[in-house]
This record gives sequence, structure tokens and C-alpha cells, in this order.
Amino acid sequence: MGIFFSLTLILISLASLQTLQAQTQEIQSARLLDLVIRDHTFKSYNKNFRTGKLHRINLPANLSGINVDIIRYRCGSLRRYGARIKEFHLNVGVDVHPCIERVVLLRQNLGSNWSSIYYNNYELTGYRLISPVLGLLAYNIGVNGIINLSSTMPFELGIQAGKKPIIIDFSNTTLYNVSTGIIPLCASFDPDGKMTLSSQMRPKVCVAMRNGHFGLVVESSLVPLKRRVSKWKIAIGSSIGAVLGVFLLSLLLIAMFINEKKKARMDELERRAYEEEALQVSMVGHVRALTASSTRTVPVIEHDEYRTNTTHS
Repeated sequence: MGIFFSLTLILISLASLQTLQAQTQEIQSARLLDLVIRDHTFKSYNKNFRTGKLHRINLPANLSGINVDIIRYRCGSLRRYGARIKEFHLNVGVDVHPCIERVVLLRQNLGSNWSSIYYNNYELTGYRLISPVLGLLAYNIGVNGIINLSSTMPFELGIQAGKKPIIIDFSNTTLYNVSTGIIPLCASFDPDGKMTLSSQMRPKVCVAMRNGHFGLVVESSLVPLKRRVSKWKIAIGSSIGAVLGVFLLSLLLIAMFINEKKKARMDELERRAYEEEALQVSMVGHVRALTASSTRTVPVIEHDEYRTNTTHS
């Protein structure tokens, strides 16, 4: 029973994997990805979240590889004191508009898998990402910190740097090590679909004047570019792999079923053989008694020898 249960779990896992792959393929644009992350984030939002404290958001399995954190501020406090949200450092004087009383800042790390979606939405020909795409977005919340998700979702706000720019530190997030002498560039992915390149402030540190999505890139001619596999080939390969896995599991189940039947048949034959060799039961009056089959040889009178002896006598 344990083996059958394990196989059932494997089959369910394969079906779930196909479902997750289908859901992942539906997200084709960076903007749609932001909206999906926003919806899951605010469904997990709790008004009891402490202001100024960073909270990790658990995303569903089909968004695995993406790390999201949120933090809530009062608009005036954020402007007066600035904030540090992991890789992002907002200096004093940063302005969030239009902000009434409180704002929620959402920090994204799209990881190695989801960052590739920017290849399809932005003109990255000739460049290669060497870091995950990091995002910083801002959303409004109610005056009392309560969001009524049944009526509306929070709308996005703009973050504008003051005298000092927003700092983005990629020191702990770089995906690839580049050769000495190759200087990466800072890439800013604008909402209008354009990519803006700029120099680093210092190694692996970029600056920006507003919120958005950012990454480090190098010219692909300087670093060998991995061969990209088209999505339809990935989908076909995944489907073939899943079908092959189900087929092999089916063969295993059939083999186990045949083996169990053979074992049951042998047990039945052994049971019958044992019963045939066992003592027979017979009734003596009203009492059941065990009787053994007679094995003693019945004596036989030798008639010829008897006549011979009689004649001589």
C-alpha cells in the first residue's frame, strides 16, 4: 500500500507541474507580472503589520524564484528620514506622490528565471543580464492602514528622489562573475518599454531618480551568451517528459500488479497443498475427530504355501 501511495503522489506531482508550467507561460509581460505579484502581496497584507518593519511575502508555487518584501511608512516620515529596503537605499527628501498618509513599498527580486522575461519586453539585443532584475514599487493604502480588497486594489504611486538619488546595491545578487576589466552597465527598465543604460556609481552599485526595475548588464560580445531555447521547444520537451514519466510509472504499476497476482496465486497453491496433506476430519457420533489415512500394509495370506504345508502334514 505504501508503494501505491507513493506512486499516486508522484502522478499528482507531475500533473501539478504541468499546471504550474501552463500558468507560468500565461505571464508574458513584465507589467502583467507586476500586477500578479501585487495581487498576491496585498491578499497577504495584514493591517497589523508594524510600520517601518520589513515583511516577507510568500508567493504561490507558480511564482517560485521571486522574492518579495513589503514595508509600510508614513509619507512624512519617509520624506524626513528616508529608508533602506534591502538592496534599495532611499535618501532623505524622497517624495512619494500622490501620498495622503501611508504608503506601502514593495521590493522585488525576480531571480534568475523570471528576470529573463525582460528579454521579451525590452530591447536587450547585444547585452546580457548578469544580475537578477530588482524592482521597487509603491502603492497607496487607506488612511487607517486598511485595504478593502473586495472593492478595489491599491493603485501604484510614483517615487521621486530628492537631492540625492536612490541607490541600488547589486553586491549580493550578481548571478555571473565577469572577467577583470569588463565594467557592467546599469540598466533601468522604464514602464514605456524602453531600457536606459548608465554608468555605475561604484562597482555593482547603481543610482536612479525614480522607482522601477533595474539590473546590471554587459555587452554580450564581451561575455559568451548562453544559447536560449525557444519557449515552444521547452513546452514540447516538458510535455514529452511528463508523458514519458506517466508511461514508465504505468508500466511499473502493471508490473507490480502482475507480481502481486502471481504471488497471490502461489500462496493459494501452497495453501491447497497444505490442506490436502493435513489430517482429515470425520464424525464419530456427534464428535468431530481427526483421522489419518491408513498407511499400514494389509497382510495377505499366501494360499499356495498354505496348501503345500497342509498336504505334507
